Amino acid sequence: MKLFIYHTPELTPGSEVPECAIAVDVLRATTTIATALNAGAEAVQVFSDLDKLMKVSEEWQPDKRLRAGERGGSTVAGCDLGNSPLDCTPEVVKGKRLFLTTTNGTRALKRVQDASIVLAAALINRAAVVEYVLSQQPETVWIVGSGWEGSYSLEDTVCAGAIAHSLVTQLNCPLNELAGNDEVIAAIALYRQWQDNLLEMFHHASHGQRLLRLNCHEDLKYCSQTDILDVLPIQTEAGVLIKKV
Repeated sequence: MKLFIYHTPELTPGSEVPECAIAVDVLRATTTIATALNAGAEAVQVFSDLDKLMKVSEEWQPDKRLRAGERGGSTVAGCDLGNSPLDCTPEVVKGKRLFLTTTNGTRALKRVQDASIVLAAALINRAAVVEYVLSQQPETVWIVGSGWEGSYSLEDTVCAGAIAHSLVTQLNCPLNELAGNDEVIAAIALYRQWQDNLLEMFHHASHGQRLLRLNCHEDLKYCSQTDILDVLPIQTEAGVLIKKV
């Protein structure tokens, strides 16, 4: 197995597709996806384009759909929800399809949607993602961070490092055998530095500060937790993720 970490979708090799791709947007798309599926959502369908989301979701009965839209951290007008995982309670999402578009995370999922295996990972479901990757033993794995509008983000890199650290530990192999690029080594180092105080790190992160200005402190607290949900969001068709059973 060779593991590669890319900080944004734009940094991935343009002509290649890995056997397994893991999209990460800790603040907050992939955290929201994992939470919604854990709470009983039928599926989460992601869109990078808001107009397309509106058009496709029109084909669903209103009582079977939820439109979740976020731009710049705020809820999009005309949507039922924004991008807060705390809104995805069983009472709200159970049995419904979540049609989701966000500033960054949905772009990452779109970039890797042609991989044989596509997973959505956050800190909250890190262990479930690692367990599945170990069971499948794919030859190449990409962890693709969402970043912020094309730029690097601390929170996605620390999550990628958390996944990589767990893989190295459980495979019991030398780091240089697993690491396909330098970003893997850097991400593991970042995770080791902050693993016991991830919430503080989120407060330093530019997007964490952006969300704090929007009074989303509880979201940061929730998103900074590790391994609290045993849920694996896996793509069944392009852009559609369900809970792996």
